[in-house]
Amino acid sequence: MKPACLIALIAASAFPSLPHVAAGDPIVMNVWPDKPPGETQTLPEEADQTKPVDRLIAGRRIIKLGNVSTPQIAVYQPPAEHRNGTAVVICPGGGHHILAYDLEGTEVAEWLNTLGVTAVVLKYRVPARDADRRWRAAVQDAQRAMSLVRSHAEAWKIDPDRIGICGFSAGGETAGLTAIFQEDRTYEAVDKIDQVSIRPDFALLIYAAGMVEKGTTQLHDYIKVNQDTPPMFFAHAFDDRVSVHNCLTLAGALKEAGVPAELHVYATGGHGYGLRVTDQPVTRWPEQAASWLKTMKLIP
Repeated sequence: MKPACLIALIAASAFPSLPHVAAGDPIVMNVWPDKPPGETQTLPEEADQTKPVDRLIAGRRIIKLGNVSTPQIAVYQPPAEHRNGTAVVICPGGGHHILAYDLEGTEVAEWLNTLGVTAVVLKYRVPARDADRRWRAAVQDAQRAMSLVRSHAEAWKIDPDRIGICGFSAGGETAGLTAIFQEDRTYEAVDKIDQVSIRPDFALLIYAAGMVEKGTTQLHDYIKVNQDTPPMFFAHAFDDRVSVHNCLTLAGALKEAGVPAELHVYATGGHGYGLRVTDQPVTRWPEQAASWLKTMKLIP
């Protein structure tokens, strides 16, 4: 971890005119100072690609944000009197095609704010740029977002040692890899922000994809867990079309490495429910997650 003075200096030099924003109003900021790494193509305009025939989640539509070329973070802060210094970067899912931006983004931020946690919704690049490593652009954006948030720790009243990451489905893959890679940055540093640690201090992986080789129970060869891997919380349904082995196998590896973890597997519930409550017990996972955050002394 970089010293607090360096974090403050970097934040001041990179963003000298950071505005004061009242609690409840998100601070929106580009992740990169210029084009993101490896960007060569021009996509159609960013837009909500939800169709009238798309399935409803808990009786409501969702926002499916597509053609994201300019990654951004939106920082949602609880009222000052309720902030506890913990922050979480949120990675919505969407199969690396779109982002379920409200279901697995802004609605998650609202929940975290009720816990006193500063919530940072990451709008990462979609669709995937790399056919072989579909997660690459997303992880680059997430790693940069971690440095960006940590560099603003003093300004946003965040403890730089209590910044985690949360992800759903493909966003769970993004969050999981960002945590597992620790300080192994997947892009060349572009400015002083990249001198700040990218390692999440903890991770919440909700029906995460992409941890195991397709059709197997084996972790991908680029997933290396060790004693320094951040603690993790998992929630998954046994009948999810995204294999439950994504969380089971990774949780087993964490156990072998001596890393704290909590795993909740529910009999039914499927995939893609976010925080929207139905009659399925799996949709109560936020209660278990809040309990885990307390156990880990991340919230009071």
